[in-house]
Amino acid sequence: MRADLVPDDLWERVEPLLPPAPERRRRHSGRLRIPDRAALAGILYVLRTGVAWRDVPAQAVGCSGITAWRRLRDWTEAGVWPRLHTTLLTELRRAELLDLDDCAVDGSHVRALKGGAHVGPSPVDRARPGSKHHVIVDRHGTPLAVTLTGGNRHDVTQLLPLLDAIPPIRGLRGRPRRRPQRLFADRGYDFDKYRRLLWKRGIKPMIARRGVAHGSGLGKVRWVAERTFAWLHQFKRLRTRYERRADLHQSLLDLACSIICLRRLRTAF
Repeated sequence: MRADLVPDDLWERVEPLLPPAPERRRRHSGRLRIPDRAALAGILYVLRTGVAWRDVPAQAVGCSGITAWRRLRDWTEAGVWPRLHTTLLTELRRAELLDLDDCAVDGSHVRALKGGAHVGPSPVDRARPGSKHHVIVDRHGTPLAVTLTGGNRHDVTQLLPLLDAIPPIRGLRGRPRRRPQRLFADRGYDFDKYRRLLWKRGIKPMIARRGVAHGSGLGKVRWVAERTFAWLHQFKRLRTRYERRADLHQSLLDLACSIICLRRLRTAF
């Protein structure tokens, strides 16, 4: 296995979260189980390069593509990826690298080539099947939560689900943080109903209004969400949705968010 595929600092955080391996049978035990680190290398290879699972170079990675896919499925069902993301967010807050007072939301279309759940006709791609990534980030663009919907879902419908998807972020004394003080969004979220719902949650809506000339100044804070999408789509497997199972594509999104959080930790130390 190539050591650079799974950095030590990433493996140190993933390994404690993995479910225990099943016990081998004493008789007819079959082939040895592929090590979990090699399987994670296969998952990361697909995430970064975008190749099909069957095209993973087993000799270079240390694991076949189908084994990596099965391990992704098993770890998804065990809830590994959201816990990894929460762990890294906690570390960032402990290091005072999260600014949860000001957050921003945005959505991005991706084409879905194989259908499946959370797929719909995309209004920006001639009604071709597509999905949407929705993200909420802190002041620095650190992804706090990401969700997946059909390509025909309006961005504003994911405003509250995104807020609910933010995990309790510990790391400092006192109660865990789960909500921002101010939420920035573009004109796609300009609905008074959702402004009232945000006020009820104690969040000040900073949403651009339709029909108003540019120059409000909100873009000085809101642009970090667009940059986060650029970071996410550096992972080629996320530029186009190939997984029919929505939970597996969501897992790849969560893993990419965790890697972005880890990169921010690295730059600070």
